[in-house]
Amino acid sequence: MPQLVIGLGNPGGEYARTRHNVGWMVLDELERRGRFGRSHKQGLARVREGTLDGVDVVTARPTTYMNSSGRAGNQLTDHYSVSPHDVIVVHDEADFPLGKLQIKVSGRSAGHRGVQSLMDSWRTQDFVRVRIGVGRPEGSSDLVDHVLETFDRDERERLPAIIGRAADAVVAVMREGAEPAMTQFNRPPMA
Repeated sequence: MPQLVIGLGNPGGEYARTRHNVGWMVLDELERRGRFGRSHKQGLARVREGTLDGVDVVTARPTTYMNSSGRAGNQLTDHYSVSPHDVIVVHDEADFPLGKLQIKVSGRSAGHRGVQSLMDSWRTQDFVRVRIGVGRPEGSSDLVDHVLETFDRDERERLPAIIGRAADAVVAVMREGAEPAMTQFNRPPMA
C-alpha cells in the first residue's frame, strides 16, 4: 500500500504561488527529492507515483477548488485502498505565523474549508495533517484575499526553508510515524 500524500491548493496558474497553495509547493519539493513518474489524472486529482526514501508514495493535488477537496480525497482513498487514517494532508494554516509548522493527528478543521471538506467526505477527523503557517492579514484585511495572494518579497526569501522543513516533516511521518515526527517538528527550529 503506498503512502498517500495530499497537498491542498487551488487549480489554475493564477493560484500557483499563493499562500493557499503551499501544500502543492511541498509536494513539488517531495517529488524533487524522490523518483516519481509523470503526473496523470486520477479521478478529481493529478497524481504522481514514485518512491521517496525507500517508501512507495503517491502525491496528489485535487483538481477541484480547495473547498471541494473532499470529493477528490474520497476518490483517492478508494482507488488506492488507503484508509483516511493513513493519509498525510499538507495545507496552509492562517492561524499560525509564517513558517510555524505543526503535525496534527486528528481534531477539528480550525476553519480550514479544504480540511473540513475532507472530514465531511471521509466522515472522520482522524488523519495526519502537516499545517504550514502563512499568517493572517494585518488590520481588517480579508482573510480570503490574504490566502489567495502571492507571498511578498520578504516571505518569498523565507519560503524555501519553510517548504524544505515541511517536506522533512512529511518524510518523518512516513518513516517514523506521526508521534515521533510531532516531537521533532512541532517546536520552532533551532536557529
